[in-house]
Amino acid sequence: MEAQMYHYATVSKALEELVEKGFTVDFNIQEGRIINSPDDFEIVHVYRYEGESDPGDEATVFGIKSSTGEKGVFVAGLSAFTDSSAAMVLHELSIKGRDNSSENNVLNG
Repeated sequence: MEAQMYHYATVSKALEELVEKGFTVDFNIQEGRIINSPDDFEIVHVYRYEGESDPGDEATVFGIKSSTGEKGVFVAGLSAFTDSSAAMVLHELSIKGRDNSSENNVLNG
């Protein structure tokens, strides 16, 4: 299943919506799990925040589900996308999900 993508004015609005959907685990403090076991995670939602004045303000909020059923969030700023980061692992998972999908479900919120 391909992740649903949304664009929001603020990161906090995206986080509020994910919490309402049951995504309550903070995966930022478990970054090592994502890096070491990327196949244990599925990206369910992707929220993008695009800074109006500074491209450096851009952020991506991932709603992810682990193979054990945990649902949570990972917030990545633009500078978080380095080769060995959890943000890059999740980005690659979302691209892989798009490549494997037979349909393109991109929604704008």
